[in-house]
Amino acid sequence: MSTLNAQSSRPHVLAVASAGGHWVQLQRLHPALGDSRVSWMSTEPDYAGQVNGPFYVVRDANLWNKWALVVMFLQVAWRLLRVRPDYVVTTGAAPGFAAVLCGRLVGAKTVWIDSIANSETLSTSGARVGRWAHVWLTQWEHLARPEGPHYWGAVL
Repeated sequence: MSTLNAQSSRPHVLAVASAGGHWVQLQRLHPALGDSRVSWMSTEPDYAGQVNGPFYVVRDANLWNKWALVVMFLQVAWRLLRVRPDYVVTTGAAPGFAAVLCGRLVGAKTVWIDSIANSETLSTSGARVGRWAHVWLTQWEHLARPEGPHYWGAVL
């Protein structure tokens, strides 16, 4: 029983990223999550072996495939309703955007960290998610604005 109480008192973080560089950056944030209970979500099933803890796969989607986007959004929403994390942390793309929106609906605090690859302008998702995320970050100091995104340093 004490293990259950200890686990429930630790914050639960859902860490979300699409495949590729977004996932790599999310993995580099893992030490910053401290002793939180961490669940993971991505579009690549093979990443399950890279993490400790629950891993959820959602469909890969982008703005050019509206049907895939709807399916992915519903998968993310369903998982958030089931998992009910305290925090959602994402390094982006479509699953991260959906996780921020749905995370707010279930009462989670949300953190968006725009990809370091976007050095000249924010990503498409990053530019749109700002008003929804509790914390909205860029990894490039010159892209930071007083109203957000903010610059707290780079992940890489």
